[in-house]
Amino acid sequence: MRWFAEGLQRVLRAQGHTVTDDAALPGLVLNFTNARRPRSFRRKAQGTFVVSIVEVEHRPGDVLREAYPILVRSLSNLLIYIVNPPQGDWQTYFITMEQGWYAIPYHGDDEAFFEAIYARLKPLATSHLVINNVFVPDLPPELWRGTPQTDALREAGRRLDRMNLLPTPFPIHEFLSERALAHVRKLFGIGGLSYGNLSVRHDARSFWMSASGVDKGRLEVIGRDILLIADYLPEQNAMLVRVPPHVAPRRASVDAIEHWKLYTEHPRIGAIIHVHAWMEGVPSTTVNYPCGTAELAAEVAELVRRQPDPARAVIGLRNHGLTITGLSLDDIFARIDGRLLRQVPMQ
Repeated sequence: MRWFAEGLQRVLRAQGHTVTDDAALPGLVLNFTNARRPRSFRRKAQGTFVVSIVEVEHRPGDVLREAYPILVRSLSNLLIYIVNPPQGDWQTYFITMEQGWYAIPYHGDDEAFFEAIYARLKPLATSHLVINNVFVPDLPPELWRGTPQTDALREAGRRLDRMNLLPTPFPIHEFLSERALAHVRKLFGIGGLSYGNLSVRHDARSFWMSASGVDKGRLEVIGRDILLIADYLPEQNAMLVRVPPHVAPRRASVDAIEHWKLYTEHPRIGAIIHVHAWMEGVPSTTVNYPCGTAELAAEVAELVRRQPDPARAVIGLRNHGLTITGLSLDDIFARIDGRLLRQVPMQ
């Protein structure tokens, strides 16, 4: 662990970063802790990304099952899970919030190894979250019960659920104390970790989208399970959400900024689906920017822009899943039928 910490500090300084022990300053926190009793870093700002680093002696049969609870309990954006057996080669795994993992091999060259580690940490240190919401309780009454578009969204959610493409929300309440869970809810406005989302256009600038953490197979209440994303407010770095005045809204999906970019730039896009699956031969993002960041949204938007028909694009999100645009939700399902690979390849 000391060797790992010293190597990380060397490469960070070589890349022009300032390494400090002042917890009030950093944008990236390296939290070296114990795998059995992981200590959390209680960040005070959403823009602080935390990477926890632990070391274990025994190689797990299922890396994700063993390591993911440590990621959650340490309140981290990323976990570096070092397996260092008494005999045999050691291995370094990166565990992501999206319930994925990949390994960084060591070939005897310290400098090359830590440069590879840095290449995966840099997006965390430099990206910007867009996960704040401004809720305006002015949704017109004629929309309170939904529209044909929200009916289509409900059916698409049920269809994705039947296809088993929407992982069950991770039970963070089983791994966090009440105090830690309250901190997570206050800081990020979430109550669970669930993945996959879907949206459908409402008009030129707004769209209906599944809310954060909701069961996509049961999209029921407008303003709670299905939200009308009306705009992006750059001065507040927040998504504008119109809701009925009598409904307590859920948070907007962290991918709302990505969907907003695509809908506003391409008027022919009528629907977007994001799933944790893969398709062969699709263009993919090259940087593992975290979900909900402006940088990930910009990279996906650029890839969509390059496609022959941006309104019918399939874009891979590295080590994560797919963003699929379509003329409608039915159009998307028709194009992915029989082509999806359930396991996302990790690189």
